[in-house]
Amino acid sequence: MSLQFSVLASGSTGNAIFVETENQSFLVDAGLSGKQMQSLFEQIGRDISKLSGIFVTHEHSDHIKGLGVLARRFKLPIYANEKTWKAMDGLVGEIATEQKFVFQTGTVKSFTSLDIESFGVSHDAAEPMFYVFHHGGKKLALITDTGYVSDKMKGIIQNADAFVFESNHDVSMLQMGHYPWSIKRRILSDVGHVSNEDAAIAMMDVIGDSTKRIYLAHLSKDNNMKDLARMSVEQTLASKGFITGERFELYDTDPTTPTPLVAI
Repeated sequence: MSLQFSVLASGSTGNAIFVETENQSFLVDAGLSGKQMQSLFEQIGRDISKLSGIFVTHEHSDHIKGLGVLARRFKLPIYANEKTWKAMDGLVGEIATEQKFVFQTGTVKSFTSLDIESFGVSHDAAEPMFYVFHHGGKKLALITDTGYVSDKMKGIIQNADAFVFESNHDVSMLQMGHYPWSIKRRILSDVGHVSNEDAAIAMMDVIGDSTKRIYLAHLSKDNNMKDLARMSVEQTLASKGFITGERFELYDTDPTTPTPLVAI
């Protein structure tokens, strides 16, 4: 079996990504309630109790809302860096010591044939990090919740077979919207979120010959729309000769409906 994944939920209301190989499966973040998480697993035909573990990106509630419940109910190993563990203290309830594992930023953990690489991003959390999954010569790169995509990040995620890539907001919608200026400034800052246009600009530097799928993720419910995000990303990419449908395809993600489980 090749590397398979589904973006179970993505957006400002909750985030979770499922990844599996032939003999193990993992969850990246559990940002919805335990009941909602179980429903998402049922929709892709998988058993949440069979998970090999959960990787945490950072401590914001839309990434850890269901973490404590799932950890306790199914006795799952949980992986996060030390600063994120400290920041989650009091937010996820008690998790048994034997279930808590440290996964430091900028390191690789191997689980038989699956190598998982962590890397830092720029977001207003204790020590936010995302992951690249390597299996059988295939590469899945996950990157959301970052104010910008640095050259170092690009070097780590480049030429992935599939990307789950933040396309959080349309700048004009955000600027004209109802959010207080303090929140707008935070979203637009280097520790906020990547806009549609900036996502596409970053994609130009990481799309490679292996790249076949790009999932537009973590769309703001107030400052973006699926059609707008897709159009903006497609137009920006096309301006530099990256034509959707020729080398790669763009896919939507949703806050409540999983993407189909696909192999890369």
